[in-house]
Amino acid sequence: MSDFTPTRDDKFTFGLWTVGQTGRDPFGEATRPALGAPYIVERLAALGAYGVNLHDNDLVPIDASAQERDRIVAEFRQALSDHGLVVPMATTNLFSDPAFKDGAFTSADARVRAYALQKTMRSMDLGAELGASTYVFWGGREGTEVDASGKLLDALAWFRDSLNFLADYSDSQGYGFRFALEPKPNEPRGDIFFPTAGSMLGFIATLDRPERFGVNPEFAHDTMAGLNFTHAVAQIIDAGKLFHIDLNDQKMGRFDQDLRFGAENLKTAFFLVKLLEDSGYDGPRHFDAHALRTEDEAGVWAFARGCMRTYLMLREKARQFDADADIRAALGAYRVDDAELAELTRGFTPEKADALKAREFDRVALGRRGPGLEQLDQLTVELLLGLRG
Repeated sequence: MSDFTPTRDDKFTFGLWTVGQTGRDPFGEATRPALGAPYIVERLAALGAYGVNLHDNDLVPIDASAQERDRIVAEFRQALSDHGLVVPMATTNLFSDPAFKDGAFTSADARVRAYALQKTMRSMDLGAELGASTYVFWGGREGTEVDASGKLLDALAWFRDSLNFLADYSDSQGYGFRFALEPKPNEPRGDIFFPTAGSMLGFIATLDRPERFGVNPEFAHDTMAGLNFTHAVAQIIDAGKLFHIDLNDQKMGRFDQDLRFGAENLKTAFFLVKLLEDSGYDGPRHFDAHALRTEDEAGVWAFARGCMRTYLMLREKARQFDADADIRAALGAYRVDDAELAELTRGFTPEKADALKAREFDRVALGRRGPGLEQLDQLTVELLLGLRG
């Protein structure tokens, strides 16, 4: 694949809110015009994308009439049909409107919680109409600025009740959604509930039907807090809960930048791609990012093309990594296998415990051994810089 041109089989997706982002930020107005949803579909299809995802109000304005809603959705569906794109994932905007300034499912106002359920059910109707099979919840306003409200335990219960309600609604309508919960350590609330993959996995276990819920991790969210995103994804895969994934990039410690995939943390992006490919993950590779504020429309499509090309190039690098003789030798030296000890340490029995307790280990020799990680890491860097293979 010398030209690294994406195809539909690569399952690359973008959100309407990603390539449709107009360059507005908290300190400045838009720097490029808004793009219509059918036009976005057309351009993404030409670039080789597989699908497009959306919040409800990315497509249908929050104050649209029923007639306007039907017209907009019909035009969008026609564009999808004309250009061969699908909608794998849908979600609800429960963070932009002032009604949600103190939370949606975790608001202390019962009227807001009820409205959030109403809005989400209507958004699920839209997602199902467009063929989505995964439904994402990002609780961007689910949190607090101050803890004087004393609502923490109540808020967790309200959130749990809301998700249980919506899972039952999905079944009652025959939608069959898989729900993916998206953690984020900080921003826009002072403190967001469920900031990490581990906290989200723990919460999922408390739901009525945890098998229906998984996680939608995002590269930038972990990175902005100084966490290792690849480790988080590995934990989610190990739990069987990687239902969807958001790919982008981020400078550590900054506000949520949503940079082009691979733009900053190239080695981390490489190991993430390798993990996804090695694990057999077959879901969409969703780019939840946007072009720099400096860019015009041409820059938007260069950004989208760049996200996909970088993933494909890193996927090829992962294949080279596996085939490289020096890397294979370094990995072979790093891992020390012992069939007898493997048997003794897998599956407890009293006899195995006694045998392990009686075993003599050369602690000093174990401490002297160098595992060769400096060389292995250097070989990885040389591979990424194009000096191997």
